[in-house]
Amino acid sequence: MRQRTIRSMIGLILSVLIMGLSSAVQGFAAPTIQPQADKILILKSAHTMTLLSGDKVLKTYKVALGTVPVGRKRVEGDHKTPEGNYTIDAKNPQSIFHLSLHISYPDAADRQSAARLGARPGGAIMIHGLAKQFAYLGPLHRQVDWTDGCVAVTNAEIEEIWKLVPVGTRVEIRP
Repeated sequence: MRQRTIRSMIGLILSVLIMGLSSAVQGFAAPTIQPQADKILILKSAHTMTLLSGDKVLKTYKVALGTVPVGRKRVEGDHKTPEGNYTIDAKNPQSIFHLSLHISYPDAADRQSAARLGARPGGAIMIHGLAKQFAYLGPLHRQVDWTDGCVAVTNAEIEEIWKLVPVGTRVEIRP
């Protein structure tokens, strides 16, 4: 009789453990994998940047641009954001603007155009966050176009973008 009681108790304990384990396994969700962007579309006139994966919009951000936002970048120091097709060719985790993704400007056509004007095309065009001393501004930074030709977002946004955009992602910048 005592053995039956012990067996019953062990059976009951095992049943409870199995039920608990079963519900724990059912409650465990596989981690969702965020799709990576394969294209960034920047519309200067709308001050937007959209991350795309195929035809699917992953996210759209409001952005600040160069201090002279209208027109195509021609030469170094013109404070314009370029227009055209480029790629993200590097990521800088040590950027003074929190994090930055380097856009492959200038391309061969940009260099030729600047040379015809007897000037350099410039470079160091990035998608970036805010410098540490201005991070407190958050989305208020977008009230004015303030960069030297870059595309700026908040620090929280660049952290999100950093995870979604691999090196090699296409970038299209339209007027």
